Amino acid sequence: MSLDLIALMQFVIAAKRATYVGSGPSAEPSRLGAHDLRFDQGDWHYRDSYFGGTDFLGQEVVWFHSEPVWCMNYHGYIIRPDLIDATKAGSTLKAALSQPETQGRLLDNFVWSGPFGIFEIFSRGTIERFSGRETIVVGDIEAYALDYHGGLVRL
Repeated sequence: MSLDLIALMQFVIAAKRATYVGSGPSAEPSRLGAHDLRFDQGDWHYRDSYFGGTDFLGQEVVWFHSEPVWCMNYHGYIIRPDLIDATKAGSTLKAALSQPETQGRLLDNFVWSGPFGIFEIFSRGTIERFSGRETIVVGDIEAYALDYHGGLVRL
């Protein structure tokens, strides 16, 4: 099966916007103690499954024709709870990732200033194989971070 990487990227962007960024509905947990979000569109299926709250660890998976084709693992955490809490961090993430300049973009570097700090995302690679970090800086101090990596799954 040949995978259309542009269609994959467009689907991942749509899935992220419909789930976490768009405050989409929860799905049945796939593992004990997990929080899951799900998005389906034709032959494409997406699931984001994570553990935790203030500090969290998760994985996003995309299936095409019922075959896993793409995954991303991530770990996010509050570094300075005296500067930002989970509610303000979540609000900042959703606001930054909802900006018009992020429409149709995935794995692009981006900086956005909001009421609770400056959101920054820096990525390396392409949808085939990538890694990166997003942060929220309050004043000149990194108060939140999320590290991620992922890419194509080939059977």
